[in-house]
Amino acid sequence: MTTDQDLPLDGQSAPTVFVSKGIDITPNKDQGVIKVVKRQGLDGERPMIGDRVTVHYTGKLLTGKKFDCSRDRREPFSFNVGKGQVLKAWDIGVLSMQRGEVCSLLCKPEYAYGFAGNPNKIPPNSLVLFEMELLKFEGEVLTDDGGIIRRIKVKGDGYINPNDGATVDVHLEGSCGGQLFDCRDVSFTVGEAEDKGVPLGVDRAMDKMQKGECCILYLKPKYGFGNEGKPEFKIGPDKDIVYEVTLKDFQRAKESWEMDLNEKLDLAPGIKHKGNQYFKAERYQQAAIQYQRIISWLEMECGSGVEQQKRIQEFLVTAHLNLAMCFLRLKEFSQVVENCNKVIEIDESNEKALYRRGEARLLRNEFSLALADFQQVLQVSPLNRAARAQISICQSKIKEHDEQDKKIYANMFQKFAERDAKVGKMKRRRDDGLRSGVNGEVCSKRRRRSQDCLS
Repeated sequence: MTTDQDLPLDGQSAPTVFVSKGIDITPNKDQGVIKVVKRQGLDGERPMIGDRVTVHYTGKLLTGKKFDCSRDRREPFSFNVGKGQVLKAWDIGVLSMQRGEVCSLLCKPEYAYGFAGNPNKIPPNSLVLFEMELLKFEGEVLTDDGGIIRRIKVKGDGYINPNDGATVDVHLEGSCGGQLFDCRDVSFTVGEAEDKGVPLGVDRAMDKMQKGECCILYLKPKYGFGNEGKPEFKIGPDKDIVYEVTLKDFQRAKESWEMDLNEKLDLAPGIKHKGNQYFKAERYQQAAIQYQRIISWLEMECGSGVEQQKRIQEFLVTAHLNLAMCFLRLKEFSQVVENCNKVIEIDESNEKALYRRGEARLLRNEFSLALADFQQVLQVSPLNRAARAQISICQSKIKEHDEQDKKIYANMFQKFAERDAKVGKMKRRRDDGLRSGVNGEVCSKRRRRSQDCLS
C-alpha cells in the first residue's frame, strides 16, 4: 500500500489521486472506500470484528470544508468495529488498520452518508474524506467481570444465536501459554458443556455466536479450569486459557414462549436434577444456570387451578433457594439476598430463606440485619440450633463493633481536646507576647520621654 503525507483535498483531483496512490479496501472491489496510508502502524496486528476500537478522525468534503473532528472536541471516539454502529466506510477502513496507523479514506455516498447526505453538513450524494488514526483496540468483553473476552476471526451468518438448552456442534482448539492442549470436534447442550469437558467460558459465549463464526475466547480461571486446573491437559491451577471456537451448526431449544405451562412443569424436575448434580460436584456456576432456567420459565406464569399454581410456587421457591445457595458458595452475597427475598415474597416464614439471607448479611458485616433474620428463624423454628449459634455470633460482632466505635470516638474526642488545648496554649502565648510587646513599647516611650525632659 502506498503512503503519502500530502494528499490534495480539492474536489477535482482527490478522487484521481486516491485511485492512483491508494488501494480499494471494499470486499467487492467497487472502489467504494479507497485508502491511502499516511503513517504506518506499530505492529502487524489488526482489529477483529466486534473489537472495541478507539480512533481520532477528521471528516471533510472534497471542497476541503471540515464537517466533523474528534480532535476539536479533544476526545477520541470508541465503538465496536464491524457491528454496524458507525458508517460502513469506517467499519471497512478500521478493520484494515494497524495500531497507531494514520490513513485517509475516500468514501462513496453508499459507504458514507448515502444519497440523502446530512442536513446542513453534507450535500446529497457526496463523496467524503476521512482521516483516521487508530489509537487502540481490544476484544469484546462478554461478562461484567471481564472474565471472557471475544475476538471474531470469521463473522457468522444470520442473526440467530444458540440459547440455553440448544444443541451445538463446534470445533475447539484450546491453548495455554502458547501450547495447544485441546483440539476436537464436539457436540454439547448449552448450559451443560461441563459434561463434555468444555470450559464454562466457551459455554457462556455460545449465545453471542452465529453459525459459521470463528472466534478467539480469552478466559480467566473462573471461566476456564478454576483453581483446580486440568491435570489431564497438564494445566495447573488459576491459569488463563485461550480457546478458538468455530460454531459449525446448532439446533435451538424451545424458548419459554414456545412452550405451554404443562410442558414447562414436566421439564422442570429434570432441569432441577441437573442443577443438583452440578451443585454436588461443586460446579456452582453451572448449577446456577439450570436453576435460572426454571425461574425464567415459571416466574411470569399463573396456574389454571390451585394445584397447578402450587406446583409453580414450589418450583420457584426451590429454584430461588438453590440459587441463593450457589451464590453463597460463590461469595456473591447481594445475589443471595435478592433470591431469598423472592422466596420470602412467596412464603414470608420460609426458614431456609431467612437463614440464608442472614448468612449473607452476616458475611457482608450487616450484623443487625443478620441478627433480625436469625431471630425470625427461631420464631419459625424454636429448636434451630444453628440459628441460635448465629445469633450469638451476631451479638458478639455487634458488641465488638460498638466497642471499636467507642474507641474510635474516644480517641477522636481526645485528639480534639488535645488540639483545642494546643490551640488555646498557642493563643495564650501569642496574647502574652502581644501584651509584652505593648508593655515594652510603652516603657520604651516613657524612657524616651524622660530622656527628652529638661533636667
